[in-house]
Amino acid sequence: MILSASRRTDIPNYYSEWFYNRMKEGFVYVRNPVNTHQISKIDLSPEVVDCIVFWTKNPEPMMERLSELSSYPYYFQFTLTGYGKDIELNIPHKRDIMINIFQKLSDKIGSRNVIWRYDPILFNNTYTPEYHLKAFGQIASALKGFTEKCVISFVDSYAKIKKNMKQLNVYELEHEKLIAFSREIARIAKSNGITVASCAEMIDLSMCGIAHNCCIDKQFIEEIIGCTIKAGKDKNQRECCGCIESIDIGTYNTCKNGCRYCYANAGTDSILRNNRLYDSASPLLCGNVGEDDKISIRKIKSIKEMKER
Repeated sequence: MILSASRRTDIPNYYSEWFYNRMKEGFVYVRNPVNTHQISKIDLSPEVVDCIVFWTKNPEPMMERLSELSSYPYYFQFTLTGYGKDIELNIPHKRDIMINIFQKLSDKIGSRNVIWRYDPILFNNTYTPEYHLKAFGQIASALKGFTEKCVISFVDSYAKIKKNMKQLNVYELEHEKLIAFSREIARIAKSNGITVASCAEMIDLSMCGIAHNCCIDKQFIEEIIGCTIKAGKDKNQRECCGCIESIDIGTYNTCKNGCRYCYANAGTDSILRNNRLYDSASPLLCGNVGEDDKISIRKIKSIKEMKER
């Protein structure tokens, strides 16, 4: 199984102690986001967890304890953008703090295993194409030698964020301008030894030197773990998403990053309410098992096909 931690919330930033406790105890409870009374018990032993994929904007809280994951292959998807606190409210200063954290993580686990995400890209009167190209260039220069790959995407107007997008006066680029912008992104990245791929984009940017990306990538995971795996497309993701199947252990409405483009939060009140339930010793993230809840053991197995490639 591939373990996702997490598309739904920033576990490394806010819940690393809970995560390490879960790995130590060898299991986790995950509440079904659709049927909230249904809870799955997930085995987290090294025998069944083939790779862990972390998604974060700040992995620093968990970096000193990474040695506890020595039995597990893993990689980080580290989002680092040029936005200020008007877009990403609770992220520390990028140039003064976050770039240094990225570099330190890369030194610990290797440049291949830290994928830089500059996404989602939104355009408005402040964050113009020119602004993004300048910011992207500055970050790419600072990350030269510390990552091999950058993933980009353009903001999608989910129902949860339409109000925010309207308040921010977000607009779409015309097709030709978007192609020109993407081509320049790829050029800047290449000049810093970084390849660029897109995340869940319908638009074909291959003519710009940007391939479609799979964030939970079968080929990349096979390279990390040193053997082939048997895994199909994740049917729970968008049609244009190429990720393979994984099990996500996060919980919606728990991320405190305060990003105005985020699809995983319904609002500040729900985040505060859920965070009051946080207990690092609990099998559930930000919650308790209730009388009406039903816990079932999910059948988990390794998806490795052979010992060596």
